[in-house]
Amino acid sequence: MMVSARYVRHLTKAALVTLGLAIGCGATPATAADKIKLGVIKTTSSGPIYIAIEKGYFAAAGIEAELVFFDAAQPVAVATVSGDVDVGSTGLTAGFYAFAAQGAVRIIGGQGREAPGFHNLGYMVSNNAYQSGLKSLKDVAGHSIAVSQTGAPGHYVIGALAEKYGVDLAGIKVLSLQSIPNIFSALIGGQADGGVTIVTVPVMPSIDRGDLRVLAWVGDELDFQDRAIFVSAKTDTERSELLGRFLGAYRKGIDDYRAAFIGPGEVPKDGPTAPEVLGIIGKYVGQPPEAIKLGIAYVDPLMRVNTRDIMHQIAWYKSQGMLKGEVSEEQLFDKRFVVPLPAK
Repeated sequence: MMVSARYVRHLTKAALVTLGLAIGCGATPATAADKIKLGVIKTTSSGPIYIAIEKGYFAAAGIEAELVFFDAAQPVAVATVSGDVDVGSTGLTAGFYAFAAQGAVRIIGGQGREAPGFHNLGYMVSNNAYQSGLKSLKDVAGHSIAVSQTGAPGHYVIGALAEKYGVDLAGIKVLSLQSIPNIFSALIGGQADGGVTIVTVPVMPSIDRGDLRVLAWVGDELDFQDRAIFVSAKTDTERSELLGRFLGAYRKGIDDYRAAFIGPGEVPKDGPTAPEVLGIIGKYVGQPPEAIKLGIAYVDPLMRVNTRDIMHQIAWYKSQGMLKGEVSEEQLFDKRFVVPLPAK
């Protein structure tokens, strides 16, 4: 640091002391943290994000993370494309894939996926429908099944499970209720026979109380990459260095989440830090630990993405007339960040 003698003569004594300390310590002006708005839904699968905020992993990476909560997945995609949020971390929808066909969004990592033993995306039934015979996935024909929106992950699940169990999809009445809370209200109130949705933390007590029933957990039925981390094409192009730092901090949150809830063999298992992490998640979603434990989701250690399943989803949405245009792997996945899940 070069300082002229003329400049020094004009400094006060206190300023000279401060300048001397700065020169001696090699100090540089502090730089402001990069701000990132994160679009999420209040679920346990967002736990790694809450952990990374609470434990300062984003801050250590020079990132100021702000959470923006939504009631369904599609609005997160819309907000990401519009620039209202910088990063989306939630479910993948037909609307998201439509944006991808336009080259507007890119996937940079896996937020998580459905896996056996973990409770994230569930097939729910009302008590009335259960008592009337809707007691297995083979019984869904002739019933009304609620989803948050047409083309939501739950909509795809209806089609995939109908195919698995030989049920005519045309015989199922799909209800688009616009939000996850609306699905649970319809089930409890009897306006829908069943519903496919992520289990948001505020409605977990309804399941625990027996206000409705869980017919099946999707992770026990399908190999489904329903969630991802995504950004607009503009953000992906212009802020790649920042995204690299963001994903690095996110990974630290994942490590803590997995240490708390996932044991050897990728099965649910509480670790010594489970109470602490449940407390962190509870702080951000406003629910007690006993409610949160009902919906612990699976999170991959490397944020890997089942790219094959995503391309299958795209083909299904196209077959149902919910998606136009082509979506290639090259335009959808940023291979600088995405680690594909190996084939089994």
